[in-house]
Amino acid sequence: MAQVTDYSILFYGTSDGYSNNRAQIHLSNNGTSLGFVRFHDDGMTFPADSESGSIIYMHLPSSAYAGVIDMLRNESPINFYFASSHAFLGTSTEGVGEGES
Repeated sequence: MAQVTDYSILFYGTSDGYSNNRAQIHLSNNGTSLGFVRFHDDGMTFPADSESGSIIYMHLPSSAYAGVIDMLRNESPINFYFASSHAFLGTSTEGVGEGES
């Protein structure tokens, strides 16, 4: 399970985006690429999550974009991994009512 420390964002224009993606977030750990979260509009081809070497490709609907960005901006640590043919992006266990310091 890899920890995400950095990310960059790309949005794709035109009605069909780029390679059937509307946006992409590149996730890394201290400059080492971990993978990509790719967002797809309704009607776009929606491939299965995959892993190629050590790079993970996660595919989500565009409606999930705001939640992913919120987590990347406000939570820590964030983990990214691939298991059972699915990509997973999430936080570690946090206490109820625990605020950011």
